Amino acid sequence: MRRAGLRTRVIAGFAAGALALSASMAFISYELTRSALLAGRERATVRATAYDARIITASLRDDTDVLDILRSLDTGGNRRTLVRRADGWYTRNNDPGAAAAVPAELQRLVEQGGQGAQWVRVDGVPALVIGVSLSPTTALFEIDYLRELDQTLRTLAWVLGLVAAAVAAAGAGLGWYATRYVLRPLRSVADAAQGITDGDLSARLDPAAEPDLARLTASFNGMVDQLARRHERDRRFAADVSHELRSPLQTLAASASVLHRRREHLDERTALAAGLVVEEIERFQSLVDDLLELARSDQPAQRAPVDPHALARRVAEAQGLPADLVEPPGDDDAPQWLVDRRRLEQILANLLDNAVRHGGGPVAVRLTCVAGAGRVEVDDEGPGVRPADREVIFDRFVRGRSAGARGGGDGTGLGLSLVAQHASAHGGRVEVLDRPGGGARFRVDLPGVVR
Repeated sequence: MRRAGLRTRVIAGFAAGALALSASMAFISYELTRSALLAGRERATVRATAYDARIITASLRDDTDVLDILRSLDTGGNRRTLVRRADGWYTRNNDPGAAAAVPAELQRLVEQGGQGAQWVRVDGVPALVIGVSLSPTTALFEIDYLRELDQTLRTLAWVLGLVAAAVAAAGAGLGWYATRYVLRPLRSVADAAQGITDGDLSARLDPAAEPDLARLTASFNGMVDQLARRHERDRRFAADVSHELRSPLQTLAASASVLHRRREHLDERTALAAGLVVEEIERFQSLVDDLLELARSDQPAQRAPVDPHALARRVAEAQGLPADLVEPPGDDDAPQWLVDRRRLEQILANLLDNAVRHGGGPVAVRLTCVAGAGRVEVDDEGPGVRPADREVIFDRFVRGRSAGARGGGDGTGLGLSLVAQHASAHGGRVEVLDRPGGGARFRVDLPGVVR
């Protein structure tokens, strides 16, 4: 199971904390309010019942009509008054069903000369029943229905619930803001690191941006400075070594060329050795040229308008391949790309050379526009590239495991690395896919070529 990100966990923590606090406060507030309202209502009902009991006691005689006395009482719309005498129940509204709401336990208590109160529910409505003994044969019961109070408590519960939800949402918003503020310096570090990954070794952090992270900023900038110096040393070393090797290589190449032209005058073994020397010197020259190109590949791309299809056809013809290998542009393809001509030419040449050496030969070259970016695709008819090799083949001096079995030459191991470097100089990337029908498809995306 994938673990949630830091921002998500912080926001969830703020929201959960705010919800727990607000829910606790809402519950306590509800219970306190409920208890206060019920206690106040009970006191009021007890006082009203005691007042009614005095009136009934003063008015009740053997020949007095109980119903007349009950009708003279002011009970409002919520209370029901019942009198139980030896001969039965009496109610103000002649409602015999009201007697069923009086709990039997309360009736026994009142019959024994006591008085009491009990909370009940009558047809789903909460009510308070008060019982008072008026004489050994007479008892007064009053039922106070709490419809309004119950509705008030329900409304209060909804309001407190909404408040708790709003506080939880506010807590989540506060958590979002806090994480945005706290992670802002880390985002700057991530952006700088991404810039370095893309080849921008000038990316640095501002020491004054976040004083609390001064140590991290200093360490990061120091690390980048060391990386830039080491990278520059490596680049200069590769360039110097390659440059120094070119002169003796040219001498060797000229001498080997003389031997190769006079091979018919040599014996068979000497002629074979001369041919091998010529081949290795050519490979060595190619390696030196690639090293020089690699040393220059870290420089910014010099963009200028280029006709990509015409350039691709010239590159194909220079490598002895048919020009119609390059598919014509579509209606949505831009006639010109804003790219570094030298780099695009190197990308096309290296991809075609790779297809010839290791892919059984190229079968199609496409140059299209996708969302303002230029896309170069070279298809070959070889066995394809293993998924395990699809990342490492773009490293320096690395070839796929099947490279030796897919072509007639070994190459220098720098061709695809140069493709990746040139793509990165344009802010793009290179990848290898499976070609429909078999083979490999090398794809290079170059952003910002169409404006």
